[in-house]
Amino acid sequence: CFFSLLPTCIWFMDSSFVLRPPGHSRICPSIKSLLNVKWLKRPGPTTDEVVKCGVPSILLKVLGFSIWGSSQISYYGSITIGTPPQTFQVLFDTGSANLWVDSVYCNTQACNAHTKFNSTKSSTYSSTTKTFYISYGTGSLYGIFGYDSVNVSGIVIKKQIFGLSTNEPGQTFLQAQFDGILGLSYPSIAAGQATPVMDNMMQQGLLQDNLFAFYLSRNGQQGSEVAFGGVDSTKYNSQIYWSPVTSQTYWQIEIKGYGLFCGCQAIVDTGTSFLTCPQQYMGYLMQAIGAQADQFGGYYVNCNANNLPTLSFNINGVNFPLPPSAYILVVSSNWHTQAIQPLWILGDVFLKEYYSVYDRANNQVGFAQAV
Repeated sequence: CFFSLLPTCIWFMDSSFVLRPPGHSRICPSIKSLLNVKWLKRPGPTTDEVVKCGVPSILLKVLGFSIWGSSQISYYGSITIGTPPQTFQVLFDTGSANLWVDSVYCNTQACNAHTKFNSTKSSTYSSTTKTFYISYGTGSLYGIFGYDSVNVSGIVIKKQIFGLSTNEPGQTFLQAQFDGILGLSYPSIAAGQATPVMDNMMQQGLLQDNLFAFYLSRNGQQGSEVAFGGVDSTKYNSQIYWSPVTSQTYWQIEIKGYGLFCGCQAIVDTGTSFLTCPQQYMGYLMQAIGAQADQFGGYYVNCNANNLPTLSFNINGVNFPLPPSAYILVVSSNWHTQAIQPLWILGDVFLKEYYSVYDRANNQVGFAQAV
């Protein structure tokens, strides 16, 4: 996941340097055919856990805040760990694989600003001596692994391995509204070869179907949710279109057709706020939407422009349009884009427009028009 929240009139970010393995992108000829297709619809309404349509769901809290004059949104929800249960707000992140929370073993400023797990107060906790280090797109931490019961919306995972932070340097997690991260990607990228929560859910037979799904609300509205074991059909209004996973690391898929996107790889990442673009395509994309380069190597557009194009992503033969209202962020300053990594990342900018389903049984990602 990528936590940087940067001031920009464009939700696109140049993605050339992030701490993820290199993808299989290739330079594709043109972006012009990307710029068509009409747009569809919007929005939604939240707090702890519920069961909707027979599917265990966690209603994600939506918190709006401002950085450098830009309005940002953070999505996170509640889980409990231990016996008796200790409650934590976590970011549900399809761009990482580990579960970790702040702990009493950490005394950095970031840890002290959040709820901490106290292992001595849980009768079901088992300690280890195994340590870990995790580095995200921005932000990193050190910790030690332990085992305990984890409750995710009434789904109780026994002997779940998780990280207890011991050091969280820098400001990234100090500014976060959550106490930890629950990673939902494949186990191949888990630090310390820890078994992810989703894998233990599957191994312990806790799910009706081995999948989970996200609905992310727009404009700071409540109503966002993550559902486990099924989908919430009240959150989308089209059929679900599927695309196979091309690498069982992140939820990585291929973006096909439409010139620039032919054969390019993308990560579907709920932990990334923006839509990121590989560096080699950035100039072409910015030119196509009429963005101007600045002296710092970034780009900006006139946010009052009425003629910005709708972008279209072709995923497994289906066009998924993204209107200017989704990819433009109005800020008080004129910049910018940021270097991240050599893959497209379909972050929250895209996922607020489309209900997303992550199918581990069939290793595929599904998208449907969000309500």
